[in-house]
Amino acid sequence: MTKTISIIVPCYNEQESIPLFYAAVEKVAATLADHRIEYIFVNDGSADESLAEMRALQAQDPEHVHYISFSRNFGKEAALYAGLQAATGDYVSVMDVDLQDPPELLPEMIHDIEVEGYDCVGTRRTTRAGEPPVRSFFAKQFYKIINRISQTEIVDGARDYRLMTRQMVNAILEMSEYNRFSKGIFSWVGFDTKYLEYKNQDRVAGQTSWSFWGLFKYSLDGIVTFSETPLAIASFVGFFSFAIALLALIFIVIRALIFGDPTSGWPSLISVILMVGGLQLLCLGIVGKYIGKIYLEVKNRPVYIVKEKK
Repeated sequence: MTKTISIIVPCYNEQESIPLFYAAVEKVAATLADHRIEYIFVNDGSADESLAEMRALQAQDPEHVHYISFSRNFGKEAALYAGLQAATGDYVSVMDVDLQDPPELLPEMIHDIEVEGYDCVGTRRTTRAGEPPVRSFFAKQFYKIINRISQTEIVDGARDYRLMTRQMVNAILEMSEYNRFSKGIFSWVGFDTKYLEYKNQDRVAGQTSWSFWGLFKYSLDGIVTFSETPLAIASFVGFFSFAIALLALIFIVIRALIFGDPTSGWPSLISVILMVGGLQLLCLGIVGKYIGKIYLEVKNRPVYIVKEKK
């Protein structure tokens, strides 16, 4: 019995990569016995000719190629969610269009699910060759931090590239929150997962749309989404500051009673006020981040808006 593999391909300004990606996956698809490929390209508000490339591929191969085009840029997480909702395959894969996710791993993924019985086969990079050293350093620190403070394990170097069973995809779709962090969601739903390792691949064309600041904000969203530890830290900082201030007040009162108060203490007082005020603002910022997430959730806005699909 032929089984369908839905491949979700988020795209943002990837007009050069789309035809190269399709050709590369088609070579692998030709080697897959009893499996057909369903492509779901998601145009995430691209400003270039990405949508035109998708239309051309769909006209060329209407049986296998489909596309979804957003009304504006909603982000990769929204594109992944839209693709998961549209996928009809027995298995569902997520792949980057720049071919940094090697399509050649698909046969091994299928084998591990059908023969070894895994529900999901993911991938992780063993090297970060070609990345700026600063980005690699902060990426490693992110994985260390989030795995220390979160009960949901997020594998260091794990990619979104994976192959999942329909049962696992249905479980993911039940998590319909507005603030999405797919790496955490894939892990949170559970299911038996195996990771294939490979060395970092260069982009086949174009430039990445991820800046250092964008990745930093994305990592903060991941921490806030899957850990309450920052709130606990804010509480601890507040209590610690209160305890230190109380001890200092007792010390000052006792010293004044015994030795008097020969100096006004104006500079030290200002310094303490500024320090405590800074800690309060830090804690308020942490709490505000969580409140902001709650605010977006209760608005119940759609994760994305579709302008065109086929």
